[in-house]
Amino acid sequence: MSNFSLKTENVCPIIIISKQEFIKWNQKQSTYVKSWVKANAFKGALFDVLSIPSDRGGIDMVLFGWGEPNDRLCDRFHFAKIRNSLQPGTYKILDAPADFDFMEAFLAWGLSGYTFDKYKKRLANEVHLVLDDKVNERTLEALITGECLTRDLINTPASDLGPKDLANEVEILAARFGAKQSSIVGKCLLERNFPMIHAVGRASKQEPRLIDMCWGNENSYKVTLVGKGVCFDTGGLNIKPGGSMGLMKKDMGGAATVLGLANMIMEMNLDVRLRVLIPAVENSISAESFRPQDILMSRKGLTVEVNNTDAEGRLVLADALSYADEERPDLLICMATLTGAARVALGPDIAPFFTDSSKLAKSISEFGEKYFDPVWRLPFWDPYEKMIEPEVADLDNAPKTGFAGSITAALFLRRFVEKSKEFVHFDIYGWSETGKISRPKGGVGMASRALFYLIKDKVEKNNG
Repeated sequence: MSNFSLKTENVCPIIIISKQEFIKWNQKQSTYVKSWVKANAFKGALFDVLSIPSDRGGIDMVLFGWGEPNDRLCDRFHFAKIRNSLQPGTYKILDAPADFDFMEAFLAWGLSGYTFDKYKKRLANEVHLVLDDKVNERTLEALITGECLTRDLINTPASDLGPKDLANEVEILAARFGAKQSSIVGKCLLERNFPMIHAVGRASKQEPRLIDMCWGNENSYKVTLVGKGVCFDTGGLNIKPGGSMGLMKKDMGGAATVLGLANMIMEMNLDVRLRVLIPAVENSISAESFRPQDILMSRKGLTVEVNNTDAEGRLVLADALSYADEERPDLLICMATLTGAARVALGPDIAPFFTDSSKLAKSISEFGEKYFDPVWRLPFWDPYEKMIEPEVADLDNAPKTGFAGSITAALFLRRFVEKSKEFVHFDIYGWSETGKISRPKGGVGMASRALFYLIKDKVEKNNG
């Protein structure tokens, strides 16, 4: 973790001061420090940063304002804000308020240090933070490494991350942790009964594939992650307008997120039998493209009428979910950049999720709140089932009403899951439009921390 350091010499202390504690702290300081603090009007307000120079021309200490509790309600990764105000060097948190969460602060620091420099070299920000005894270093590394993997994958353009390239990335991850990895490619998808994955991806020069990675003890708690891997989405014959196509390299954000989560799980060696399934395709246009009004047969045996080729994600996920469901996992998680309707409902920052289990929903929400990974449950609203039932097939991939798009997509996917003990589907955005604290502009994981801690908790309870 290049953002952190173990050194103990030539370290500049950081003092974190709340408004309530400022006067008491200031009274204990030297006349010089008091004068400098007064001249710079520092009073502990949130995000205020003040470097106090030494008589040797360096910096004696850095003060960081922690404000009042109400100031910190809308965000929790506040400590990362200090990074851009620091000179190159190594720093250590010397003192902090009693309610300061060291693990959260160090996670914020690590995530804020992310840069995507594959195509454009940037000046390194040589600012390092000394690891604290209050921080679980192994967990910190797992969370940061997993999230950075997700961001790298989403940010990489389709020219360098098509279905084959995505399979190569999974192969690298599998080799790192000793996992098994395989792919079903091209016409073999038809031979192995994955007709909808093949139909969506057959128009591309890069053959469609189902990527399969397995890790862990077969007798352990079974977790299966299914991630949408549409490496680029033109919309197919129902082609997207230019403005809507611009970000479609991120349409594999579900795959990127489950791989980041898998990295966290394997890095922490959780006692699970982990399986990751990624239907990896490009939704391209050619003489081989699937068409509106085509009726596709699914792996499960349900027929699907195609009313919009731009609703392709649910088609490839349906075959993958059917396959995942066949071995009856304890927990089946689906992750996809699936609908614009989800963004209209909850915006870009909150990950909506769907599950029939109120107990599971409560746990996911609690872990999302605890670890600042915002999620919100939306309903599997059964009366809307009629919207996805056309006259000529079992299912419609794009109901013409346009109502409740995220819910009808989730209901469509639920039709392909029957045997799993618990099932949850996330409809994520996977992108930070403007950049925020610890979330630079570009690809981001959503709900992965909440799910990591959920799975960790389930394993601990399962093992007694």
